[in-house]
Amino acid sequence: MARIRIENVSLDFPLYHGSARSLKKTVFAAASGRLGEDKRQRVVVQALRNIDIELASGDRLGLVGTNGAGKTTLLRTIAGIYEPVVGRIRVEGSLNALLDPALGMNLDLTGRENIMLRGLYNGFNQAQIRLLEDDVAEFAELGEFLELPVRFYSSGMMVRLSFAMATAIRPQVLLMDEWFLAGDANFIAKARARLESVVRGAEILVLSSHISSAILEWCTRAIWMDHGRVRMDGPAAHVLACYESGTEPTPQALAEAAADPVLEAAEAEPGA
Repeated sequence: MARIRIENVSLDFPLYHGSARSLKKTVFAAASGRLGEDKRQRVVVQALRNIDIELASGDRLGLVGTNGAGKTTLLRTIAGIYEPVVGRIRVEGSLNALLDPALGMNLDLTGRENIMLRGLYNGFNQAQIRLLEDDVAEFAELGEFLELPVRFYSSGMMVRLSFAMATAIRPQVLLMDEWFLAGDANFIAKARARLESVVRGAEILVLSSHISSAILEWCTRAIWMDHGRVRMDGPAAHVLACYESGTEPTPQALAEAAADPVLEAAEAEPGA
């Protein structure tokens, strides 16, 4: 059974001025015993602060907030791309992340070789890899471009290949950023049914998006991220309403929203 436990997680990004990254200045500072003395060259960005979230099988969580609020950073931290400086994250169950079209891609390999690499990473045998290749090739419709290095792909072709690979393998935990809605109109229409199937099949979904309709359709719970912190956590419809209006409800209002029978019925619908 899938489970995610995020305990008091904080994440910092140190940013350095260009001069501070000079090899000559670093060597000189080390030789003179001044290494680490000049802290003015470094700025620390607090990307996440004191995040506590627990998700169990059946949970559908949407992340909302302005650009820079920490939504994608939180997804990448759950995926293991970033390591928190404080706290810990525990993920139980197979995980797949639709965070970046180029994530996990080797740009020097061909599309077909990248498919094979993804299969090997997931522990597939040769027969399973062949099935994966056939499935991705049929869905992505890249034809002979599959035999070319991925670095020559257009952004649209990259999205097609990445989406096809990511959705061909059904995980227990699915992390998604809103790039999955990129691409041409024909591809989006074709991809929607496949994506919905993957979402329904996942035990846990964590979705970051600025598109309210996607959060309302696929998520029962939402978290409003603000400057790397959780500003609000509750039923998706109510959190979205507060986020869009810029207000926060009282604890009593959140408790009443959680007990709303209409909302509970919506949560019980298949694919909600």
